[in-house]
Amino acid sequence: MIATKPVPVEASTGLGYPLVLPSKVQARHLERVAAVYIRQSTLQQVQEHRESTALQYALRSKAIAWGWSGDRVLVIDEDLGCSGASAEGRAGFQRLLAEVSLGNVGLVLGIEMSRLARSCRDWHQLLELCALFDTLLGDADGLYDPRNYNDRLLLGLKGTLSEAELHVLRQRMNEGRLNKARRGELFNHPPMGYVRQLSGELALDPDEQAQSVIRLIFEKFEQLGTLNALLRYLVKNQIGLPVRPFGGSQRGQLQWHRPNRQTLRNLLHHPIYAGAYTWGRRPVDPRRKVPGRPSTGRKVVSAEQCQVLIKDRCPAYITWEQYEANRMRLAQNRNLACAQGTPREGPALLGGLLVCGRCGQRLNVQYHGKGNVLRYACTRNYSSYAAPLCQGICGRVLDELIGSLLIKVLEPSSVELSLATVADLQQEQERLDRHWRQRLERARYQSDRAARQYHATEPENRLVARELEKQWEQTLLDQRAVEEAYARFGHEQPVELSEADRAAVRALSSGIPALWHSPTTTTSERQQIVRHLIEQVTLTAPPQQEIADVSIRWAGGFTSHHQLIRPVARYEQLRDYDRLSQRIGELRQSKHTSAQIATLLNAEGWRPPKRRATFNAGMVRSIFYRRNRASARPVAYSLKPGEHWFGDLAHMLQLPHPTLYSWMRRGWINAKRLEVGQGRWIVWADDDELDRLRRLKACPRSWHNQPQAADLTRPKPWPRDSSKV
Repeated sequence: MIATKPVPVEASTGLGYPLVLPSKVQARHLERVAAVYIRQSTLQQVQEHRESTALQYALRSKAIAWGWSGDRVLVIDEDLGCSGASAEGRAGFQRLLAEVSLGNVGLVLGIEMSRLARSCRDWHQLLELCALFDTLLGDADGLYDPRNYNDRLLLGLKGTLSEAELHVLRQRMNEGRLNKARRGELFNHPPMGYVRQLSGELALDPDEQAQSVIRLIFEKFEQLGTLNALLRYLVKNQIGLPVRPFGGSQRGQLQWHRPNRQTLRNLLHHPIYAGAYTWGRRPVDPRRKVPGRPSTGRKVVSAEQCQVLIKDRCPAYITWEQYEANRMRLAQNRNLACAQGTPREGPALLGGLLVCGRCGQRLNVQYHGKGNVLRYACTRNYSSYAAPLCQGICGRVLDELIGSLLIKVLEPSSVELSLATVADLQQEQERLDRHWRQRLERARYQSDRAARQYHATEPENRLVARELEKQWEQTLLDQRAVEEAYARFGHEQPVELSEADRAAVRALSSGIPALWHSPTTTTSERQQIVRHLIEQVTLTAPPQQEIADVSIRWAGGFTSHHQLIRPVARYEQLRDYDRLSQRIGELRQSKHTSAQIATLLNAEGWRPPKRRATFNAGMVRSIFYRRNRASARPVAYSLKPGEHWFGDLAHMLQLPHPTLYSWMRRGWINAKRLEVGQGRWIVWADDDELDRLRRLKACPRSWHNQPQAADLTRPKPWPRDSSKV
C-alpha cells in the first residue's frame, strides 16, 4: 500500500480518487510539472476506443489530486495513433524524454506502463532518466520511485511484461495468418494479369487483351532468351503492360503502363504465373532495414525458400517446367564467371559457351591488334591468383569449325526449317495484328462510353456537360491516334505473307551455307543459332602443340568429339614437322631450288605455321637451315682468338640477325665466308671491336649516317694471320 497523508481540497474530482497526497510526493516534485502521457496504437483505436482515450485524459485530475495545480499538469498526446513498439516516429515520447532530461518533470503519469513503451530498450532508458533526475512514475495501480530498489524491480517487470504481451499478440496474429496461408487461402494484392474475386480467390484477368499480353511476354522471352531483347520487342511494337492499381481513385481499373526492365524481371521470377501459391516470398532482413522507412529491408527469395509453397493452387499462364527454365535462363544471363552471360558485341560465336578442359573455367573473349583478331583465352586463374595462363586458341579457326558443324546439322532439316519459319512469321504477324485490333476496339469503346455520358447529361447542367465534352474529345483523339498507328502497322507488316515472301523464305532455308555466310546475317543472329543448338563447348589445347581437342555438348544431351588444327608460332610445333623437313631435304637433294620446293609443297597440301596460306622460298630455306644447323658447322675449322660465328656474335650483342646482316653489307663489321660448311660466316671482333659494336647499337638510328658517327661505323682491319680462311 502507498502511504498517504490527507491534504485540504476545495472540490472533489468526481472520479473517486482519494484527496490525499502520497508520501513519495515531496515538495521538490511539486515544484516541477506533472506530465500525463496519452497514446493509442492505431487511428482505428482512436476513433472506436474512445473510452480508453477519455480515461487517459482523466489522469490529469489524478495529478491534481496528488498536489499539482491544473496549470502545472502537462498533457502529451502527440502519439495518438502510434505504436509503442519503438521510440522511432513517436514525437510525444521523445518530447517526454527531453523534458525529463531537463529536470522539468516531477511526475510521469500513464494509464499503464505499456502506454509509455512496449520496448525494454525505450522503457529502461526512461527509467534511467527518471532515476537520475528524481522523477516519479505513476499509473492506475500506484506510484513508483525509480530510485527505490523494490519499485525499480516492479517497474522493470512491468516493462518486460508489456514487451512480452506485444510479442504474444503479434505471434498469435502471425500464427493465424500463417495457418491460413498453409491452406493457400491468404492473398495480398493480385499481381499483373490476375484479379481477386469476391470469395477472395485469385482468377485470371477477365480482360482478353491483358491475358494475351501476359502470354506474349512468356512466349517472346522463350524465343528471344534475354530480358533486354524482350523489352526492346515490347517497346518496338508499342505493347503496354496491363496494370490494375491497388489504391487511389482508379483502384481496380485496368491501365496500360510503359514496359520497364524491373517489372518484366519480377514477372518472370514470380511463381504464381506457373500456378504456384507462395507465402513469405519477400521476408524482411533487419540488417537492410532503414530507420524511419518501414517498407525497406525486404528481399526476394526463391520459391523453394518460401514458408509456404503449394503448386497447382492458382490459375496458371505457364507450366512449372517453363517457369524453372525461365529462371535458369535469367541466372545464366548474368555477367558472372559462373554463368554463360548474354551474347556480346563482336564476331565471337562461343562467348560464354567455351569451357577450359584443363581447369573447368570459362574462356574469355579477347580482341587484339589493328584488325581486332579474335582469341579465346583461359585467364581466370591468371587474373585471380596470378597463376600462369592456362591455355588459349585462335578464335577464327574454332568458330569456323563450329560453323561447319552447325551447317551439317541444319542442312538435312532445311525443308522443315523453311516451313516452320513461314508458320512462325505468319503466327507472329497474326498475334501483333490481333493486339492492335484489341487496342482499337478498346479505344472505340472508350469514345462511345464518353459519348453516352455526354448525351445522358441534362442540357441545363452545363458545368458537367463541358467537362464531359472535353473527355469525349480526348477519347476521340486517342481513338484517331490508335487508328493511324494501326494503319501504319498494316502497311509495314501485312497480316498475310505474300507468295514472294514465302518463296524467299524457302530459298533462304534451302541454302543454309549461303545463308550462314551471307553479309546480311548479323553476328547476333549467328550467336542465337549457336546458343539454341549448343549447350557447352569444352576445349583442351596442349601447349606447344598444333592439335586441340574439342568436345561439343549439343542441345538434347548428345556429345560429339572433334580434333582441331590450330595456328602455331614455330615450325617445330607442327605435328608433321619431321616429315616436312625430311621432304624438303629430299627435294633439295634432287637439285630443286627453294622456289620450286615451295611450289611443290603447296601442291601437296603442306601448310606453314600461323595459318599462312602457302609456302615461299624464304620459308623453305629457313626450314632447311634449321634441319641442317647441327651438321652445317665445320668440324675441321677451329675459331681463332677474336673470331666468332655470325649467330654467336648476334646472340652476344643481343641483335637481330637482319640488323647484323645490314651492318655487314654496309661494311661496319669484318666478316668472312667459309668455302666449306655450306658457306657459314665468321666475324672478327676483339674486345675493342665488341665495345664499338655495343656503342653503335646504343646510338640512335638517325645518328648512324651522321659525320660524327664515322668512328663507330669504321671497323678495325682483320689481322693478317687470321684473314685467310
